[in-house]
Amino acid sequence: MMVLNRYRLRHLVAKKHKGAMRAHALLEHPDRLIGLILLGNNFVNILASSVATLIALRLYGEAWIAIAALLLTLVVLVFGEVAPKTLAALNPERIAFPAAAVLKVMLRVFYPVVWIVNALANALLWLLRAQPDSTQMALSREELRVVVKEAGAMIPRRHQKMLLGILDLEKVSVEDIMVPRIEIVGIDLDDAETELESQLAICRHTRLPVFRGSLDNTVGIFHVRRIHRLYDRDGKFSISRIQPLLTEPYYVPTGTPLHTQLSNFQRHKRRLALVVDEYGNIQGLVTLEDILEEIVGEFTTDRQELTQVTHPQEDGTFLIDGGATIREINRHLKWRLPSRGAKTLNGLILETIETMPEPGTSLRVDGYTLEVIQATEQAVKTARVTPPLRKKTAKTRQRTVNG
Repeated sequence: MMVLNRYRLRHLVAKKHKGAMRAHALLEHPDRLIGLILLGNNFVNILASSVATLIALRLYGEAWIAIAALLLTLVVLVFGEVAPKTLAALNPERIAFPAAAVLKVMLRVFYPVVWIVNALANALLWLLRAQPDSTQMALSREELRVVVKEAGAMIPRRHQKMLLGILDLEKVSVEDIMVPRIEIVGIDLDDAETELESQLAICRHTRLPVFRGSLDNTVGIFHVRRIHRLYDRDGKFSISRIQPLLTEPYYVPTGTPLHTQLSNFQRHKRRLALVVDEYGNIQGLVTLEDILEEIVGEFTTDRQELTQVTHPQEDGTFLIDGGATIREINRHLKWRLPSRGAKTLNGLILETIETMPEPGTSLRVDGYTLEVIQATEQAVKTARVTPPLRKKTAKTRQRTVNG
């Protein structure tokens, strides 16, 4: 009864399985169930001990009482405890469901005795500040991750990754997956109309932020499918017609968890948001597709875009663009670069050495050797990364810097 899978039991109860319904009803009050089972168990054991003692006294005398007790202990352990309980633990549903019918009847018959026993036991538990009626078995996020991973063939591997991706949404914020400001493609109304027409003609994005001079002066979001409305009947392009076609920009803080933002997108009927910091400055852009990719994997991202910033070398190292995000590098190369702080490779290097590096500067982060190849006064452009040759065992981060 106690080793029944509670979640499978609830599933069977929902399907109106009679044995499961009886077992579930008994398990709703475990103190009563345990009291009933132990009442019968101890009664039988004590009765058997008394009978064995009487038989030993009448047939063989007092000298055989200890021998009878030893033999009875072995018999009870083998045939009354270890063997049947192991068998029941291996086949809980096969044993518990039929037994639930018997236990239900016994509970009605012996309820007064069980009630007295439970009242005394519960009083003792109350003194110990325990709550015997608490039967909730809620799983934590980490426990649920273990359940999903150990499901084996019951859940396809791809579906396991999707379920784990949903569980990980709470750990990740929009800052971790956003398109950084420097990579945002938008429409600057101060540009020439011919340039804007060419830009829209070859644009690969569905929605574009529209701004004047700077992204911080965003006036709206333009859906590219409405581009035909920017042309008059004579086919002449005019950017002045774009204003009525814009939707109001939607802003979100950098620290918003992904599961919260997914709900916000659904509630506000939006698919794109501009990410702002505590000062109100735009730091990046996040879309609904970006969040969905965290769950189901990449389906809109061009894999060639990432291979353009991660170049494998013959010696086993990788030349990586400084603007590449650490999450994408880890996902693409199966690495474990730290992603708690900095979001890009450039940010990780600057966070580690706390100064602007010069070409040739090397450092070690969590077993990975990073060498700056190209750098400007503002950022690292290219770095050579050497992955660790063997699995790291140290729990603390090892960082060394060589100029």
